[in-house]
Amino acid sequence: MHPYAGLDAFDYVRWPPSPGLAAYVEHFWVVTWTDLAEPYEQRIVSHPTVNMAITGDFHRIAGVITGGFSYTMRGSGRVLGTRFRPGGFRPFLDGPVSRLTGRFAEIGEMYGAAGAALVERVLAEPDGRAAGTLVEDFLLGLGPSRDPVAEEVAALVAAVESDVAVTRVDELAARAGRSVRSLQRLFREYVGVGPKWVIRRFRLHEAAERVCQGIDLATLAAELGYTDQAHLTRDFTAAVGMSPAAYARRTGPARPPATGRAASGT
Repeated sequence: MHPYAGLDAFDYVRWPPSPGLAAYVEHFWVVTWTDLAEPYEQRIVSHPTVNMAITGDFHRIAGVITGGFSYTMRGSGRVLGTRFRPGGFRPFLDGPVSRLTGRFAEIGEMYGAAGAALVERVLAEPDGRAAGTLVEDFLLGLGPSRDPVAEEVAALVAAVESDVAVTRVDELAARAGRSVRSLQRLFREYVGVGPKWVIRRFRLHEAAERVCQGIDLATLAAELGYTDQAHLTRDFTAAVGMSPAAYARRTGPARPPATGRAASGT
C-alpha cells in the first residue's frame, strides 16, 4: 500500500520463471534497500498466492495472508521472493494449500536439510538474479508434476482479477461449470481460501487503485459489487487500516512508477 512513497525507500524488480516452472511460479521478485536513515514500514494487502521469501530476518513460505501485514526495513537489506501462481504451490505441498493459510512455514522445516542449504546459498549470493536461479533450480529439483486442476484454478483466479464484473461466487461457478460447493472445495484445496475471499480481495485492490484517481465511492461500490458505499468502506478499512478517503489523501494522485521501480508488493 502507499506504493509511490515506497519508491523512495526501496527498489523492486521482478522477472518470469523459466519455461519449466511457468506452470507453478508467476514470477521471482527482489526488494532491496540501502542506507535507510530511518526505518520504513511497508504495509501489504496480499493477493491469493503463496510466496517463498528469503532475507536475513526470515526465510519462510507464506500462505495466503487474509489480513493486512507489514514489514519494516532498516539500514540495508534484500528480500528474494518467489510468487507462485494461484494453485501453483499445490504440487510442492503434501496436502491442501489451506494448511498454510494465514501462516508462515520455515523453509528448513518444510524441506529439511535441502531447504536449509538453499537458504544459506541464497543469503551468501550477492546478486539477486543469481540467487533467484538457486531457488529455481531447487524447485525444479523437487520434481513437480503438471496438474490440470491447478491450471484450471489459475485460469479462474485470473478471470476474477481481470474482470471486475465478476462479483459473485455463483457467477464464477457457472463459468467453471461447477457447483458452488465444488468450487469452494477446489479453491480451499489449491488456493488456500474460498472464491468469495478471492473476489473480494481483487475488488479491494481495484478500489485502492481507483480511489486515488478520484472515483466517487458510491459509484465505485456499485461497480465492484458492494451493496453500498458503507460496505466497501468497511471492507477496505479492515484490510488497509484506513478508510478509502483517508487512503486517497495519503497516497496522492495515481502516477506511473519510475523506470526500474515497481509499486506493488508481492
